Amino acid sequence: MASPSGSDVVDIYPLSGYYFGSKEAIPDKDETLSDRILRMKANYAMSGLRTCVEGVILVELFQHPHVLLLQVKNSFFKLPGGRLRPGESEIDGLKRKLSRKLSVDENANDAEWQIGECLGMWWRSDYETLQYPYLSPNVKRPKECTKLYLVKLPKNQQFIVPRNLKVLAVPLCQIHGNHKTYGPIISGIPLLLSNFSFNIVQD
Repeated sequence: MASPSGSDVVDIYPLSGYYFGSKEAIPDKDETLSDRILRMKANYAMSGLRTCVEGVILVELFQHPHVLLLQVKNSFFKLPGGRLRPGESEIDGLKRKLSRKLSVDENANDAEWQIGECLGMWWRSDYETLQYPYLSPNVKRPKECTKLYLVKLPKNQQFIVPRNLKVLAVPLCQIHGNHKTYGPIISGIPLLLSNFSFNIVQD
């Protein structure tokens, strides 16, 4: 596929080249939204700004790019990733989180995770649920920053997912602008990827 002037090319491989299995469930940290807010407040009081990293993983199906999403409790969707530990780099933290959510051994040094470009940043100004792709000038002490990174896959890989999560390949055309189903961050991914060209690599 030819690359438009000034765009980067991302190789994506058929979904059929990937194996999906399951492993022991990851316990939920929060039973309710109130529990989550209380935990966020406690973490902020201890460590300050919460920094999260999430991976955008692309595969090909029906000649169209699909994003791998995790579905929680057959309800809401999220990208694989999570909160950084104090002093942890964004790349190391994302590799650790990807291994925890998508690999057999979460403690292994998974060199196969190739972390690419930072696609965007989202901010949570308070403890409310919404995040925005900008930080308002009147917000002096934001509570959370989420950074999205492109994760580049080899043509074959195993994905081992906790039993309480479901992994789905969702087409960009279904995600685009679908805030109601996927939330503002995931539904904005097609726009973040608009400067890339996709090279679909067939066997």
